[in-house]
Formats: sequence, structure tokens, C-alpha cells
Amino acid sequence: MLDLFTIFSKGGIVLWYFQSTAQIFTPSVNALIKSVILQERTGNQVYDHESLRLQYKLDNEFELVFVVAYQKILKLSYIDKFLNDIHLEFRDRYKSQLEKAQWFSNFDFQIPYEKTLVLAETWSKNQAKIPKQMKTFDESLKSKKTVASMIERKDDDKKQNKKKKGTNGFIEGPPKIQEVPKIPESPKSPKPVVQNGDISEDILLARQRLAQKLSSKKNADKQKSPKPKKEKSQKKEKAPTVWALGGNNKDLANLERTKDKPLEGTEYVAADTTIIGKMQGGIRDLEVESDSSDSEGEEPDSPKQVKKSNAMFSMFKSLVGNKQLNEENMRPVLEKLKDHLNSKNVATDICQKLCDSVYSKLEGKVLGTFDSVANTIKASLTDALVQILSPTRRVDILRDAHEAKKNGKPYVMAFCGVNGVGKSTNLAKICFWLIENNFRVLIAACDTFRAGAVEQLRTHMKHLNALHPPSKHNGVTMVQLYEKGYGKDAAGIAMEAIRYASDSKFDVVLVDTAGRMQDNEPLMRALTKLIKVNEPDLVLFVGEALVGNEAVDQLVKFNQALADYSSSTNPHMIDGIVLTKFDTIDDKVGAAISMTYITGQPIVFVGTGQTYTDLKSLNAKAVVHALMK
Repeated sequence: MLDLFTIFSKGGIVLWYFQSTAQIFTPSVNALIKSVILQERTGNQVYDHESLRLQYKLDNEFELVFVVAYQKILKLSYIDKFLNDIHLEFRDRYKSQLEKAQWFSNFDFQIPYEKTLVLAETWSKNQAKIPKQMKTFDESLKSKKTVASMIERKDDDKKQNKKKKGTNGFIEGPPKIQEVPKIPESPKSPKPVVQNGDISEDILLARQRLAQKLSSKKNADKQKSPKPKKEKSQKKEKAPTVWALGGNNKDLANLERTKDKPLEGTEYVAADTTIIGKMQGGIRDLEVESDSSDSEGEEPDSPKQVKKSNAMFSMFKSLVGNKQLNEENMRPVLEKLKDHLNSKNVATDICQKLCDSVYSKLEGKVLGTFDSVANTIKASLTDALVQILSPTRRVDILRDAHEAKKNGKPYVMAFCGVNGVGKSTNLAKICFWLIENNFRVLIAACDTFRAGAVEQLRTHMKHLNALHPPSKHNGVTMVQLYEKGYGKDAAGIAMEAIRYASDSKFDVVLVDTAGRMQDNEPLMRALTKLIKVNEPDLVLFVGEALVGNEAVDQLVKFNQALADYSSSTNPHMIDGIVLTKFDTIDDKVGAAISMTYITGQPIVFVGTGQTYTDLKSLNAKAVVHALMK
């Protein structure tokens, strides 16, 4: 029932394999190596590729990988046991050759493989035949009861009935007629008590005293004058807050911001030209400020390196020596690491997966004499984070735009995301970067829902044209807005804009879409329609750096919606990420890890401010350095 079983080293040397079908398994194994092992996603130990399910086990002591492949529709319960048994069998049989790295020997492993497989299948069948055993008396709840708790008393029954009436509102057994409580009569007209036909003298005296007492209370209440009510006007009104740098009416002239307001009939506004020429070429890397206690390139015995270690790893300095990593000495460090990553805004699920991946990567590895468990795990996690943030494919917008320009087609970029993350603002930043590199840009206003969305893009267009007027580009307008107002079909407007850009020789089309929540099905269907009909070259998801778990939910549901509602075998999903508001989070950069890990797509741009030049590219090492400090 197994289609493929193979043993290979992490260096790519195949030691032994068995194949039961003529199917070609090379693409599936290569996808496992590329998407899981090299990308540090080995925590799950199961990978699905097309119709196959690949299950694997790592041997970190000898750097080996054991892989089993079978059809996804099969439910095989013995795979875990088989992998563990075959792993131990192979290690015990060829341990001497593995220690000497004699991997090019002819491993005769066919007979042990078949025996181990038969034993695992037999074990699975026996487990299925074993009926579910009943609990013993010691395991049951009755064994935990005392003799006193099992004695029934009448008082206990009454208390239970009262509790049932007060809590549930239901009465067990036949309904009982409840007695109506008697209403006490007023003292003014007490009912006479008769004793042998006569009223006692004591009762008559008591009635007279009570009547006198009541009449004296009434007179006292009438004589009391009512308390004067406090007038509302006597309340002190709240004084307005006076800010230290609030200014006054004399400062209005300096605070006037409408001096550059265009006159009627004019197209351009005066703007600060000092930023022109600062974004030519590629986007500059992001610099994350962080103080680290680790200094690179120093020797272990250097006196400069004798510093206080991070509080996160100080409690594990005693774990030093020539030992093998196992669950007992790794779990405390991994738990501390998980809490640290969570505090840096990494999503909780991603923290758990990262720690599981590091655990599976290091389990069984033998440390050197001067290697500590904490430093080894920290170094492994740092490498894993850098590998995750390093893009598996390079997104070079300038190169792709030049290629599309040669072919006579505009390069189309679509921006999507939830409400208020900064799609229009970062679209304007990218537009400024493109016209800095001599590309003509057409902005398609496909946000036909939010009030003011078109006017916002029109304002950006005027400012960008003021920075790059037609006089500097042979009379050619560098930025133009294509809009059809509000309430129209966004997919239709995008299609018309792309056609107009092709006819008018625009180089790049930037499609601005409306913000939508990931659970809004009608709006997600509309976004899927826009992407499917127009087929943009690049679909960018705009997300905030402030969110942690929410970023994962947004990305997963956006990707899932684009896949579900497209009704095509190869749907166009998210190609890259724009991470905004990165200047507001200090060293809590965990959202970058969460977004990249969940999609595998690169972070193309990082927004670091509100001006047109506040656009950077992600530096993976700088982000991980800030994350691990």
C-alpha cells in the first residue's frame, strides 16, 4: 500500500529507496525538500502534494531523512509506528557505516524493510480487532465515593429539592400546590382577639400605644420643611483643557495649509521638490534599531564577549556539556522561546509551529563540549526565522515592468486588504517610486464604496504631478487617475482602465480596491471577480504590522476566498505582502514572521511613515535581529 519509501541525507545523497509503482515521485520529493525541509517547516511531519501524502522523520544525529509516500485517500494508521521502527532498524544495522560516513556503500535493506512493514501492518490489524475494554472498578467514579456520601437521609432530599427549585426552575415528581402567603393586615384595623368572648385588656392597651405612635410620626413629617434643591447653575462648569503647545489665534497664519490649494482650472499644486531623486533604482533596505548583547565575529574567549546574557536564556547557562538533545532538556528552552516570540507579536499558532520545527530539527543531535542547549536552540531558531523571511522567489517590479513595456502591455498591480490599513497611501508611495524611475502610471479608482476614496486618489495624483510636472518629461503627464465615480462595478472599471492604459501607452496600472473584512462573503466574491477577470501581474495584500493573530486570520481567509470563489483549477492568489505602519511597533516585528510563514509569499514593501519616500524593502536579518534580542 506504500508507493515509495526512501532514505536520503540532508545533503541530497539517496542511501536506499523502494518504489512499488511506476509513478514518478521526483517532483513530490523535491517539493517536500523545497517547501518543508529547507523552509524550516518540519514541525508537522506530514506534507501533501497533489494526490500523494508524504510523511517523514528526521535523524539529526546522522543528518538523514526517512520519507514514506502513499495515496492521500488512504487512511493508514501504522505509518508513525513504521517510520519509528524502520528508523531504529536502519540505525542499528548500519551505525558503523553512518559514523564513518561510508554512505556510498551498497545498503542491502530490502529484507529488513519488508519485515518491518509486515510487522507494522499486523500491529495495525490487531489494534483494530481489540474491542474497547470496560473500565475497572478502580477507574470508575464510584470507587472514589466514600461510604458517608452514599448514605441517604431525609434532610438531604429536602435540601436537594430546594436547590432544584431555586436553580433550574423545575420540580421533579408531581406538582405540589403552593400555599399563598397571607398578607399582614394594616395596624389601623387590627382583627380583635377573642378569649372566651371578651378581648383582653393587654391587647387594648397595645392598640392605643400603636395609634398614638403613628399619629405622632405623621405630625412630625408634616412639620419638617422640604430640603431646598441645589440649582444646576451652582455646578461648576468644566474648564477647557489648555495644552502646552496648543497655540492661539495669532498662530493661525502659520498653521494655514491651503496656500498650495490649486486654483480652478489648474492641474498642479506647488510641492516640496527636495524629495525628488531620492527613490531612483531599487528600494532601500529597512533598518531596525536594536541593541544586542551578541557581537559578531568575536572569539569565545574574548574579554569583550563577557557580558550579561539575555534574561530569556540566563537560567539555562548550566546546561553545558557533551550531551544529546532530547525532550527533557529542550522543552524548557522552547517554552521560554515561545513566550518571547509571542511577546514580540508573533501569532500563537506560528510560535508553536516554529518551536516544533526546531525541536524536530535538533532532536537527537549531539552537542559539543562547550555548546549549551540554549545557545544551540537560539541559533537554530534564528536561522529558521531568516530562512522564512528570505523570499523563495524574487519579486522585481522594475524588471517585470520593463519586460511588459517591451511587449507593449501595461504592468498591472492590484492592492487588497481590510479596512484602514493604508492601501491608498502606500499605493501613492509606490506610484512615486515608479515615476522616479521614469514609468508612466495610471491609477484605477476601483474603491467605489468608501466615501472620499476617489477624492483621496485625485489629491495624490495632483501632488505627484506637481513633483514630476510634464515639463520635465517632454510634456507627458506621468500620473493619471481613471475613475467612474461611486456605486459602479469595480471589476468593470479595472478592465476599462487597463484597456485605456494600453491605448494611451501607460507603463504601469495600479488598481486600488475597497477595504473589506475577510468574513464578508459578497465583497470577497467581488474581489475574486476583479482578479479573475483582469488577471493582474501582481496581487499585493496590504496588512498592518500592529496585528499578530489577526494577520494570520486575514491572510488565510483572503487566500482561501480567492481560491474558493474563482471556480478555476489554477486560481490567482496573493503574490506578495505590503506591511504598513512599521514605524509604530519598535522591536515588535512579529507580524512579518506570521504573514510570511502562513503564505510563503515575500514581503515586497514596508511602510515606515506618511511621506512618499517612507517606503522600504524588508531586511530579513535586521528583522530577526530585533525579534531575538
